[in-house]
Amino acid sequence: MAETRKITLTLSPQARRYVSADAPVGARRMAARGALPLPPSELATVLFALSHDPDTEVKTTARDSLEGLPRELTRTVIGSGVHPALLGLLGHIHRDDSELMEALALNGATSDATVVFLASLPHKRVVEIIANNQQRLLRCHDIVDALGNNPLTGRAVIDRILGFLGIERPDAEVHDEADPFEDLPEPEDLTDDAARAALRAVLGDDAAGLADELVQDLDNELDDEGRLNLFKAVAQMSVMQKIKLARLGNQEARGLLIRDTNKIVATAAVRSPKITENEISQYAKMRNVSDEVLRVISSNREFTRSYQVKLNLATNPKTPQSAAMKFLNYLQERDLRGIMKSKDVPSAIATHARRILSKKGKI
Repeated sequence: MAETRKITLTLSPQARRYVSADAPVGARRMAARGALPLPPSELATVLFALSHDPDTEVKTTARDSLEGLPRELTRTVIGSGVHPALLGLLGHIHRDDSELMEALALNGATSDATVVFLASLPHKRVVEIIANNQQRLLRCHDIVDALGNNPLTGRAVIDRILGFLGIERPDAEVHDEADPFEDLPEPEDLTDDAARAALRAVLGDDAAGLADELVQDLDNELDDEGRLNLFKAVAQMSVMQKIKLARLGNQEARGLLIRDTNKIVATAAVRSPKITENEISQYAKMRNVSDEVLRVISSNREFTRSYQVKLNLATNPKTPQSAAMKFLNYLQERDLRGIMKSKDVPSAIATHARRILSKKGKI
């Protein structure tokens, strides 16, 4: 059973008389229609209070009136300092209105819980506004989780968030906020001992054994049960713990995190300073990873120096088509013929492979 949370609203004496517990039910029903001589913020607050009235008619009418407020009046309310619970309700009511959701995302009075909801909505500008609020991201990790699962969260937003969190931070970035990775070693200092100590700090003393397993090279040691235990342990981590693990963990940990449905986590894994060329080659051909992982690999000159990585990207249907076509130009005739005949690649890729061979006079 959900816990009932008491909400304290601030109202003027004039507004209070419409919602007072001893106000006649007839007066409350009249007020619930919304035709009150009150400023927009107080009118909306009165309707919000009446939408929780014990009288069913009052409650229903007030909610309908709140939903039916003129858009400009609603915009004024959303941009004001009304109670966060009212802002949250208006966010759910007007979730399809991108302009109103932008105003809500910009309002400092909006609760973190509501911002988590906004971060899940299909409004690109709202996503960008939220991703720019470093203070909120560091304060409420659920926002990072929601952004990472939003299809509209693109590379620029992911780069910004990971920059806030100390991963591939731009040299010119100003350190205005507390860095959650402030005490962690820099990439060149990521010895197993340093990573193990950092992970123990992240996961707590009770998980010291897990910290050891996630740092040591266990690829040839774990049995199926051991791998399952690691999978369960990682699945139970928070998004921030996963991001830290992506930076500090071993190949086994990265192999789990690279498949994470949260794009920010998966991107952090592929950007780990410990990642190897063999891992990149393996990830480049995987079809159960985020598109963003393949974009990161495709755009990294160090990663794509390997012929095998180029081939894997060119033949992976999830690789962005423009990148896949670019890598076709570097492939050998034998591989181009295989791609031309393959039914596992998009038709545009097979056609482009044929075109390259034709230009070379090979078909």
